[in-house]
Amino acid sequence: MDESRYQNPLITRYASPQMATLFGARNKFTTWRRLWLALAESQQALGLDITDQQLQEMRAALDEIDWQAAARYERELRHDVMAHVHAFGDACPEARAVIHLGATSCFVTDNADLLIYRDALQLVAARLADIIGKLGKFAAANRDVACLGFTHLQPAQPTTIGKRATLWAYDLILDLQDLEHRMSGLRARGVKGTTGTQASFLKLFNNDHDRVRQLDELVAGKIGFEHTWAVTGQTYPRKVDVHIMDVLSGIAQSAHKMATDLRILSHRKELEEPFESAQIGSSAMPYKRNPMRSERICALARFVISLQSSPANTLATQWMERTLDDSANRRLVMPQAFLAVDAILILLSNISQGMVVYEQVIAKNLAEELPFMATENILMAAVEAGGDRQELHEKIRQHSVEAGRAVKQQGHPNDLLQRLANDPAFASVDLDKVLAAGGFTGRAPEQVDEFCDKLIRPIVERYRESAPQQVELTV
Repeated sequence: MDESRYQNPLITRYASPQMATLFGARNKFTTWRRLWLALAESQQALGLDITDQQLQEMRAALDEIDWQAAARYERELRHDVMAHVHAFGDACPEARAVIHLGATSCFVTDNADLLIYRDALQLVAARLADIIGKLGKFAAANRDVACLGFTHLQPAQPTTIGKRATLWAYDLILDLQDLEHRMSGLRARGVKGTTGTQASFLKLFNNDHDRVRQLDELVAGKIGFEHTWAVTGQTYPRKVDVHIMDVLSGIAQSAHKMATDLRILSHRKELEEPFESAQIGSSAMPYKRNPMRSERICALARFVISLQSSPANTLATQWMERTLDDSANRRLVMPQAFLAVDAILILLSNISQGMVVYEQVIAKNLAEELPFMATENILMAAVEAGGDRQELHEKIRQHSVEAGRAVKQQGHPNDLLQRLANDPAFASVDLDKVLAAGGFTGRAPEQVDEFCDKLIRPIVERYRESAPQQVELTV
């Protein structure tokens, strides 16, 4: 590494080698060569004068790129595609005349991008399935651990730790469904020519429209696509980039939400992300256990969300059949969005399999607020015993206000239950029985069971066979 020059931290610190390799120069330019070979093979199959020797020469040179020659050509020609056409031609001189025959630059650049994006989406999908599976295990293990619920970030009706985890998992499941939908609709650009009219290929095939249509289909099949986009300008529809970025931004949004929840719960000392034995939380405060992974997720997620506007603006400003102001923007935005999401999901996977639950603190925090939560049950029990609902409601309100004032202004414990026990209006209510009867978490435990069985398990089973080797899937 050249320490004197800026290095992208997405590569040097955050993203996986898998994702970085997908967007690396070698993968990009060897994919270009495979596209040129697929085009030549298809043209030969449809009757153009391309020899087996030329094709074999191209096959032999697919992975042997003379990087210095390509760079030299690009400095001279100021055109990256033509630079690599020449470098490829140098490696297979007999085939030089048929490389890129009838094609425009976007034949290789756009088709290659679609192939790379498809592979990258598959890796993201596998990581999502891995995290969803881990959250399912966590939710099942904590299905009935009652905790304080929050609305408006204020104490609300109790829920369970497991139920809260299903909320995180569900956001990611919706993201996975969105990703799968977008991926199922991906198509090859195919061979469309300089403005999408296929005029150059029509000329090559002597105005034979059928063979031009077959060429489009043959090339798409050779690179692993069943279909091509029905019509294009010079590029594939830039709406596709918008769809992909929407998916990536959606994942970032879900991850940010979960990581923020964890940061708040860490502050309450109820839940913590994994903390290594030698990990340092602060250079100045040795006792600190900062939620560093969650904070990093939020930072990376904010970056991805901010990128969402670029493909949208690129699409909006692609005049007529295309303008080149998409190029530099896409080179920056699309790879970095994938790399950042990859980094986010690596962190989220680590957190999901190692979250620490502090049940005693959770129970303590819940007990402090439970008297307020229990007032509805107490009210119903008092009414069943013959009391007037409206009068009892007003008494509970008054006692709640006084108990809350004592907690907030004087720092006293919550004595609402004691106040109610001392009030003759509630003498007929067995407060201990009402509290012991539970029911404050509703169907939360059962919802966890149903959610894990109906939604999470099928995803884990479906992805178990297709996951990349480095991505572990848990039930």
